[in-house]
Amino acid sequence: MEKSSFAITVLLIFYCIFSLVIPAKCYRHYPHPSKYETPNSLFIFGDSLFDAGNNNYINTLSQANYYPYGGTFFKFPSGRFCDGRTIPDFIAEYAKLPLIPPYLFPGNHNFKYGVNFASSGSGALIETRKGTVIDLKTQLSYFKNVSIQLKQQMGYADAKTLLSRAVFLFSVGSNDYSFPFETNSTVLISHTTEEFVGMVIGNITEVIEEIYKFGGRKFGFLSLGQLGCSPSGRVLERGNNGACFEGFTPFVKSHNTQLSMRLKKLETKRKGFKYSLVDFYSLAEERINNPLKYGFKEAKVACCGSGPYRGHPSCGGRRGEKEYELCENVTDYIFFDFTHPTEKVNQQFAKEAWSGKPGFSGTYNLKALFESM
Repeated sequence: MEKSSFAITVLLIFYCIFSLVIPAKCYRHYPHPSKYETPNSLFIFGDSLFDAGNNNYINTLSQANYYPYGGTFFKFPSGRFCDGRTIPDFIAEYAKLPLIPPYLFPGNHNFKYGVNFASSGSGALIETRKGTVIDLKTQLSYFKNVSIQLKQQMGYADAKTLLSRAVFLFSVGSNDYSFPFETNSTVLISHTTEEFVGMVIGNITEVIEEIYKFGGRKFGFLSLGQLGCSPSGRVLERGNNGACFEGFTPFVKSHNTQLSMRLKKLETKRKGFKYSLVDFYSLAEERINNPLKYGFKEAKVACCGSGPYRGHPSCGGRRGEKEYELCENVTDYIFFDFTHPTEKVNQQFAKEAWSGKPGFSGTYNLKALFESM
């Protein structure tokens, strides 16, 4: 073998080992799953608010597998768009579950406690960043594969019981509305706001119905947050005066209203259907408008990034812009990068979602949802 070929082979072997070892470090922070005695499982769907590293294993720029992502808790990049843990990580802890691994994590065959299908940049619509993300329908197909494997491993009856007790947690929709603005797409011109939102909600509903057919009964959702008030949203505001970008607002409000109505309808139509709808919009609005009240000093500027409000997606220097700034104390900030919350914010949101008073009538908080039979 020539020296150059041998060197390339060695590098490839090193890369493969490295790509397996680094993500695996995430799971050292919890005891081995066999030590957990819990009747519940957690299956996670959605976008970058929930992605635990699935995008590490697909061809996309929407990755967070480099410094400074992950530095607060994991002490290395974990694939999460955050300095540390995300909302599902805290929910798993509160539910006495181990850290839920990404579905595409190599060698992951233990689905007894659930699995994470979320993909950064994805949406409910297949057209949203098509070819560079794992869209919601594909995430559903992954879940169907998992349910088949569970039945093979546990037997039909035990797998059916597991899925009926599991919680299916979603964060989806924000990219469906932001993507057309980012790409100057004409799709918004050809539909009314209600029609476009109806397509997104329709796709989400189809996924819920399919999971229900496979035995799922307990569903948790985040409403959409203040998309226009993120650092990247403020960059879109033409006046560049620090105001929130209002272009997203009609879509966000319509989405949250339609999602609430659709879940209520499913509750009346489907026997045993239960849901939690977390008022993510109000939780975010409260902290953005009153940061000091919740222990923050900066609500407009991101901890990591470049440009106005550090609102460019340049944190880490891997997405087109090599130069970026990084704050000294991340706990002072609401946003870690151009649109994603810091671990401190995620923990506050998770606590509210877990044990707070439901923000929508007729819903459960997540603690009650996990405990329900």
